[in-house]
Amino acid sequence: MKLLNEYLRETFGCKVYKIALDAGFTCPNRDGTLGTGGCIFCSAGGSGEFAGSRTRSITEQIEEGKRRVGRKIRDGRYIAYFQAYTNTYGPAEHLRERYMEAIEHPDIAAVSVATRPDCLPGEVLDLLESCNRIKPVWVELGLQTVHPGSAAYIRRGYGLPVYDSAVRELRARGLEVITHVILGLPGETVSDMQETVRYVCGSGATGIKLQLLHVLRGTDLEKEYAEGKVHVLSEDEYIEILKACVPLVPENVVIHRLTGDGDKRLLLAPLWSGDKKHVWNRIRKEVLSIG
Repeated sequence: MKLLNEYLRETFGCKVYKIALDAGFTCPNRDGTLGTGGCIFCSAGGSGEFAGSRTRSITEQIEEGKRRVGRKIRDGRYIAYFQAYTNTYGPAEHLRERYMEAIEHPDIAAVSVATRPDCLPGEVLDLLESCNRIKPVWVELGLQTVHPGSAAYIRRGYGLPVYDSAVRELRARGLEVITHVILGLPGETVSDMQETVRYVCGSGATGIKLQLLHVLRGTDLEKEYAEGKVHVLSEDEYIEILKACVPLVPENVVIHRLTGDGDKRLLLAPLWSGDKKHVWNRIRKEVLSIG
C-alpha cells in the first residue's frame, strides 16, 4: 500500500502540507437545483470547517494557512485544497480566477479541487486540464458509497454512472482523481464497504480517502442520531473495518486518508475520533502492519 506522505515525498521531494481554502462556492444540493439541505451528513460549512474564511482572498488564505503550520515545516511546499462546498460549481471564468490565484502562488506545489461528479461540464473539464499543464491538479470526488440505498439515504443526488463518467473524463485529460468513501453508513455491512472500496480502486481513481462517519451538529444526520436511528462505530469496530478494507487497495492507488476527526466544536459522535494521535497510533500498529 502507498500512503499520501510517501507519495508526496516521491512526487515533490519534500514535505508537503495541505492548506484548506473556501473559495465562496455553494452546492447544487443546497441552492435548490437538486435540494436545499445538502447531503445528510454535511455541515453548514460545506465540510469546510478547517478552511480559511471566504471573506479573504485565496492568496490571503494561503498565507494564513502557511502561518498555521509554519513551525512544522522546513523548506516544504503546499497543496491549495479547495475544500468547502462544490468547487467546480460555477462559470468557468470565475473558477479560473480562483484556481489561477492559487497556482500562481510560488509556494503552491499542486491544487486539489473537491467537487461532485455531476458538476463537471465540458468547459470546466477543459479548464482543469489547462491548469494541470501548469501545476498538478487533483480532483476529489465525493462518492461515499456504491450502494443505491445508502446513496438515497444520504441524499447524494446522482447515480453511479455519473461517477464513472466523471472519472473517465478526468483521467482522459491526465488529471489525478481521489475518491471519498464513508465507512460506517447506516445499514451497510463490512462486505458492503469492501464492495465500495473494490469498486473505487477499479474505477480508474488514483487515490482514495476512507472517512469515518461523523455526526455533526446542525446536520440532518444529527436528528436521525438523536432518534436512535444511527449507529456510530466504536473505535474497535472502525479498526476492524479498516483491516478488512485497506488490504483491498492496490499499490497504484494512493491512500490519502484513513480516518477523520471532525470539527470538535460540532462533533457529536463518535467522540473517540477526536483523539487523533491515539487513533493514528492504533491504525499504524494494527492496520498498516498487516498483509
